Amino acid sequence: MKDIESKEDLALLVKEFYFKLLKDDSIGHFFNEVISLDLEHHLPVIVSFWDSMLLGANTYKGNPMTKHFELNSKLQMERVHFDRWLQVWEETINEHYAGKVADEAIARAKSIALLMHHKMNLVNNKN
Repeated sequence: MKDIESKEDLALLVKEFYFKLLKDDSIGHFFNEVISLDLEHHLPVIVSFWDSMLLGANTYKGNPMTKHFELNSKLQMERVHFDRWLQVWEETINEHYAGKVADEAIARAKSIALLMHHKMNLVNNKN
């Protein structure tokens, strides 16, 4: 298998990942019911995020924490949700890619999930 090398590779990865998430029994409800995710708008934003993170494109503008805090205010995200998100991300990467950038995508996702869980947990425990 080849490594993640381009924005097109990331577009495939993100599309496959979100299609799995939407059908997932553990966390699909966040995307289908809590926020009614608009994939046509969302996917290019997420591709831009990962393109900036992994390939240095510097095209992502925004703060991903803001959207996740909004989501968390509607339905609390717990450790099990972040763990499942990571599991699906890693599975999707491993189905399509192998190499240094693919490994980096997994490592960065783990860091992001830990940070988001920590911040959401702080907010959830204040209430």
